[in-house]
Amino acid sequence: MMPVLKERMSVMNIIEFKDVIWQRNHKTILNEVNWAVKPGEHWTILGLNGSGKTSLLNMVNGYAWPTKGTISVLGETFGQTNIHALRKRIGWVSSSLQSRIAGHTRIEDIVISGKFASTGMYDEPTEADYAFADELIEQLNISYLKGRHYVTCSQGEQQKILIARGLMAKPEILILDEPTNGLDFLSREELMRTISNLALKEQALTLIFVTHHIEEILPMFTHSLLLKKGQVFAKGDRKEMLTSEHLTKFFDVGVQVNWSQDRAWLHLEDES
Repeated sequence: MMPVLKERMSVMNIIEFKDVIWQRNHKTILNEVNWAVKPGEHWTILGLNGSGKTSLLNMVNGYAWPTKGTISVLGETFGQTNIHALRKRIGWVSSSLQSRIAGHTRIEDIVISGKFASTGMYDEPTEADYAFADELIEQLNISYLKGRHYVTCSQGEQQKILIARGLMAKPEILILDEPTNGLDFLSREELMRTISNLALKEQALTLIFVTHHIEEILPMFTHSLLLKKGQVFAKGDRKEMLTSEHLTKFFDVGVQVNWSQDRAWLHLEDES
């Protein structure tokens, strides 16, 4: 289990956006975003393609800066901190990363590369690095993959490898950007169980899970942010956000939300 970092205890908000506007090529991508993530909360960001989810993540990671407004992450205000040092405290797992990893790379080396925030290793790993990578591989239940090359692993296994890699630098925030893309139903559910177990074991870690499928929003996620056309449509407690009334307005189509095993499942309203 990763140690609780002392500096986390002094952070009032893990993430805080105040009146954030981001414009690019004279087009407003994010408009008046106000959002705060408090210690102990795990958030999902829900939105259709083009809603601004990726832009929001780029801003959390400091890859894009607000045109107007202020952003602070882990108590560090953008413009008043070393953004490169801050990024090392944030793990980011995205399916887009898969295309940048050489298929012949051993999974142990991929996991360790997370320490260097690269897809390769440019410094010599220590024995402690290998020991911690082994711990993460075991925690993600993929010990049976040790010694294998990345290209020989299934898509679900590859995503677990990337999660282990994202944890290698012992981040305080882990962003999971649509990690189930391309997975079949069984592989998706297995990965979601892994993520749920991770939240229970690593209580010092804040999870941000990005999706456009509400059935992926597990009970361990406490809050949801609904992003629509670059604006915050709604935000708050998960069960208060995932209602038929809210989501009908959100998707601009009649939908019905049914709850089963503390998860929301979405259906189109019967038009008959």
